[in-house]
Parts: sequence; C-alpha cells; structure tokens
Amino acid sequence: MCYSALVWSDYRTYVRDFNARISIKEFYDLFYRRLSDPKISVPKAIEAWFSNPTNDDERQVKELIDRFAAQQQLEFEQRLFQQRTRLANAERKLQTKTTDAALNDQRIATNKIRQIMGWIDDLKRTELREDDSRIYPMHYVPVIVLEDGQRVVKPMRYQCLPAGKAFENDRKFPGTYNARRDSLNRYWKTTFGTSHGVMLATKFFENVETHRMEGRELRPGEKVSNTVLEFQPRGLPLMVVACLWSQWTGPEIPDGLLSFAAITDEPPAEVSAAGHDRCIVPIRAENLDAWLQPNAADLNASYAVLDDRERPYYEHRLAA
Repeated sequence: MCYSALVWSDYRTYVRDFNARISIKEFYDLFYRRLSDPKISVPKAIEAWFSNPTNDDERQVKELIDRFAAQQQLEFEQRLFQQRTRLANAERKLQTKTTDAALNDQRIATNKIRQIMGWIDDLKRTELREDDSRIYPMHYVPVIVLEDGQRVVKPMRYQCLPAGKAFENDRKFPGTYNARRDSLNRYWKTTFGTSHGVMLATKFFENVETHRMEGRELRPGEKVSNTVLEFQPRGLPLMVVACLWSQWTGPEIPDGLLSFAAITDEPPAEVSAAGHDRCIVPIRAENLDAWLQPNAADLNASYAVLDDRERPYYEHRLAA
C-alpha cells in the first residue's frame, strides 16, 4: 500500500505540461472549510501555489490561507505561553525542593516549548523543502480529472469514501487510500469505469516489516518491527498514478467530500524483495485521456491502460 508519497508541486506542470485548468472554486471551498476545521491537512507546497496571486480569485484563496496561518500562530503562541508558565513554575519549585513532579513538568515543558517554536518557525517559513510536498492519508492532494471534456485539477482527500457508502466506512476501513486492483470490480465497482483521476508523484514511501526487508525469518523471541522505505523510479522523473475518486454527500459533511484512492497492484520483483507486497500503478502519459474518460460498458479498456503501465525499476533506501 502507498501510505505516503511525494506529490509533484509545480503549478506550471499541471497547467502547461498537462493542459489542465485549476479549479479555483474547489480550492477556495477547501481553504474556507479549513478555517473552522483545522484538522484538514494541505501540503505547504500546494499552499504556495497561491503565494503570488495573479487575479482576484487567486487573491481570495491566498487571503484564506493567510487567515488560517494567523489562526494557527495565535493558537501556537497561546500554547507556548502555557508551557513557559509551566516551566517557570517547575523551576521555581526546584529552587526550594527537588521533586519528581517538578522534574517531570520541567522536562515536558522544555520539550513542548521546543516543539511549538518549531511549529511557529515552520509556519513562517517561505522557502520550500522536499517534505513540504509529502502527503499521507487524509491529506488533500491535487488530482487531475476530466470535466466537460477538459482536464481539471481539484483538491481531494487521500482516502476515498465512495458515494453511497456509509460515512462510518472512513473509520471502519482506514486503508481506503489505496484501491487494490483485485477489488476494483467489488468494493470499488461504483467508481471504477466511471470516476478516474491521476495523482502526479515523484516517489512513494512504504512501511515494511524489517525482517522481510532483510530477507530473513523472525528470530526466536523477536517482535515484528517496521522500517519506512523510500521508493524512487529510475528514469521516470514523474509518475502519473492511476486513481479512483468520488464525491460523497451526506448530513455529516453538508458541503460534500471529494476524495480519492491510488490503485495498487502486485509489486515488481525489486519492491517485493524489499519487503512490500503492493505497488502503485503509473500509467503512460499517452494513455491519460483514455484513463480519464472511461467507458463503464468496457471495463477491459480500463484494465488495458493499467496493464500498459510504466514499468521502471524502483530504487529504494531508508526514508529520512
């Protein structure tokens, strides 16, 4: 399963190289909802798309991003004040008597102050780093879809809740950020053949069992441990990852939810040897329109696109 990926964050690539239109309305709605729901996660590199707005629509989106940053900074500063007060109280107690409680408060407050100051610095930082493009389940990601015959980029949550499914499926099936190829005609039958999209990514990350990565059995008494590996396709700088998407509506989310899942299949030999049993499916660029405009009456054509995929060699290393 692709639990994390590094998405392509160059705005110009979507518009120029993929001839796609950015759906400002969906980005505006997303950032507006985030003002009242700070759990909504958007990569910093995607926020940067609107750092230098060129029209009124983009300026309105930037205003929402700036408002959220101001909210976050105020919250972080309040937390910082609380922890500095906790630290001061602990150190005052330690001047008269050393107690485990005061030492514990001193340690926790010191660590939290360091953490919160890091959050504030990160909030103010304008120079992007590679991990600003890294996404995880429940993050919102640019996805290319076809709408009225035109390629459109929309922000979608990386964990798909198909239309018609129960809202509780989010909790019951947390692995639905991936759609297994062998279940496309079962759990995903309402989206496969009807709602296809692609995610642009440069690498992906997997949790693998350490002993499998090392090509051995568990030692007597050894507990299973995990290692995070970074996989990068050799000679393929940009992966066009096949995805399914849906627009779910219900009373729990009155404005609706755009969400997607990356399709995974059996892994190539080098991914399997590294200890993982699934791999995302990067389709060929020349098959993009065929994938984005599926025919529900001809699922074999969609399967054919998945079969005619890019097949790079995936180099791996320990994730930083």
